[in-house]
Order: sequence, then structure tokens, then C-alpha cells
Amino acid sequence: MKGFHINSEHTKRAVMNLIRNLPITIEYMAAATLVSTLFFHFSKNVTNISIIYTLAIILIARATSCYGAGIVASLYGVFWVNFAYTYPYMSFNFTLKGYPITFVGMTLISCLTSSICIMLTKQNVQLKEQEHILMEAEKETIKANLMRAMSHDLRTPLTTIIGSSSLYLDQEKSMSDGDKRQLILNIAEDAQWLLNMVENLLSITRIQDERGIASVAKTEESLEEVISEAVIRFRKRFPDVPVRVSIPESFITVPMDATLIGQVINNLLENAYFHSESKGPIDLVAIPKGSYISISIKDYGKGIPPALLDTLFEGGGIYKNQTGDGHKGMGIGLSICKTIINAHGGEIHADNHEEGARFTFTLPDWREY
Repeated sequence: MKGFHINSEHTKRAVMNLIRNLPITIEYMAAATLVSTLFFHFSKNVTNISIIYTLAIILIARATSCYGAGIVASLYGVFWVNFAYTYPYMSFNFTLKGYPITFVGMTLISCLTSSICIMLTKQNVQLKEQEHILMEAEKETIKANLMRAMSHDLRTPLTTIIGSSSLYLDQEKSMSDGDKRQLILNIAEDAQWLLNMVENLLSITRIQDERGIASVAKTEESLEEVISEAVIRFRKRFPDVPVRVSIPESFITVPMDATLIGQVINNLLENAYFHSESKGPIDLVAIPKGSYISISIKDYGKGIPPALLDTLFEGGGIYKNQTGDGHKGMGIGLSICKTIINAHGGEIHADNHEEGARFTFTLPDWREY
């Protein structure tokens, strides 16, 4: 009885699905009948009419994803071709020489074509659903990585600010002017770091999410101007750090959100400064490569531990914070860099060169003038 109940429910759903898709089936078959009548009036060629009905059946299968609708349309097409376009006209005649084979062949072809189209349509729907699930999972991973990075990158400088300010208040009278100035400088530096982290988090709000796909509002921007503004911003904070810039001499534009790309460049420059543990220069190089523009930030420090290269952009930062220095965590910055570049249709990765570390990202569809 249980099996009968399941089959009965399945049959009921199939019938309801057929009834729901019947209007679309009637519309397509009516259009095919109209076109076939015109063809037959001018050419008297039944072969073209069979092709027209087969096309209509394919369109019905694509539009309805209903096996019943495809089969009904197939049977209607076969019987109507025999009734209206085969001699004697306006009557059924299955005794013509060779027609039974034609009848069976056309029925099988129509039904198989309909079934294949419906199967492909359902597979496409399933693929889209799977893609949506993967995108949602990726979004959740990004959120988790950001939260994990926040617990480190934001908490550490806050702890330093609280500790320094408490020390200043408790020992203000006994501290020298030099010690007081150093504490205030530490507080200001950590506050600036916090501001940079907040700007990183706010930049995420500029990334639109349409149907689970991260995207940004792009406009044609001058590559030289975007890089120049980011470097100037970096030099204001770190005037003693040499930055060497190499970009093409020609005028190049790239579709981008200039604010977000500037944030990426600034993050990577700061990353090179804080984590290289070197007083050497930082090189910023932009090179066209095919349809992409490649931008690299290279330092001359100790490089990145090979074990961390594959997980740098997952929110874990570059090095574990062993000293309490608020600048040892770049988890938020690197995670957001990856999110921004991916939303632009580009890629970002890190590697080591002979004298230090290098971060490279790409942007598509650049133009040269």
C-alpha cells in the first residue's frame, strides 16, 4: 500500500504539472500549426512541416521542463501532420505506403528530443542551484575569516591603546617628557592602525552582491592616477619608507572602483613595510599581460614562510603575533584585498623572490591610449 501511495502521489504531481504547462504547449503548437499551414499552402512539402513541429516540441521542452507536455506535443504533431497535410486531407490515413514507419519514427524522434531537452534543462537548473550553494558557502567562509581576523587585528591595538593610556594616567608625574611622548606616539600609531582597519571593513560595503556574485560598480580610471594617489597616501603615513614605482609610459585606463583598488594597493604597501622587517625600498610595478594588467608590490625583507603561502588570504594573517605589536596581523587587510580583486574579475597571489616577498594582483580589460 505504501508503494501504491507513492506512485499515486507521483502521478498526481505529474498530471498537475501537465495541466499547469498546457497553456504554453497550446500556444507553441498553435504557432507551429499556423506556420505549417503557410508553408504547406505555398510549397506542399510535408518534410518542412515535420521540422517545424519538431522545433516547436523542442521549444516546449525548454519552456516547460515537463515530460508530459513534450509527449502530448509530440503526439499532436504526428497526428495533425497526418490529418491536415497528408493525402487524403482532413482525414486520418495510416495505410499509405511507408507511412507507418514514418509515423513511428517521427513519434520516437519527437519524444526523444523532448525528453533530452527536458533532461538538459533540469540539469542546468541543478547546476545553477549547486553554484548558488557554493557561492553562499564562499560568502560564509569570507565572513568567518573576517571575524577571525577581527578578533586579532582589532583587539591587539585596542589592548595596546588601553595599556599605554592607563600607564600614562598612573605614572604621569613620575615619567619623563620623552617617555610621555613615546606613549602618546604609540597610542596615535595604534589609533591610526585601527582607523585603517575600519576603512578596510567599510570598503566591503562598496561591494554589491547580486544573486550571490560579488561585483563592484566600475568606471574607466587612469591606472597612473590610482597608483599615485595610493602611494601618496602611504608616504604621508610613512615618509621615511622609499617606494619605487614603475608603470608604462603610455596612458592606461582600467575599469575599476578606484577607491577599492587604492585600498588594496595601500594595504599591500603597508603589509610590505610592516612584515618585511627591512629598511630597504618597496617596488610597485605595473605591467600589461594580455588582457590583464598585473600590479606587483615587492619588498626586500625576510619573505613569507612557505607553509603560509596557501592560506595568506584566508584571514589568518602573515605571522603569529608574539610581541603584542598591533601591526603583526594583516588578516583583515589581505582577506579584503582578495575579496575586492575577485569582485573586479581579477586574481591575487603571493610568492617569494630571491630577496623578499612579492604580492601580485591582476585587473582585466585594460586599455592603452
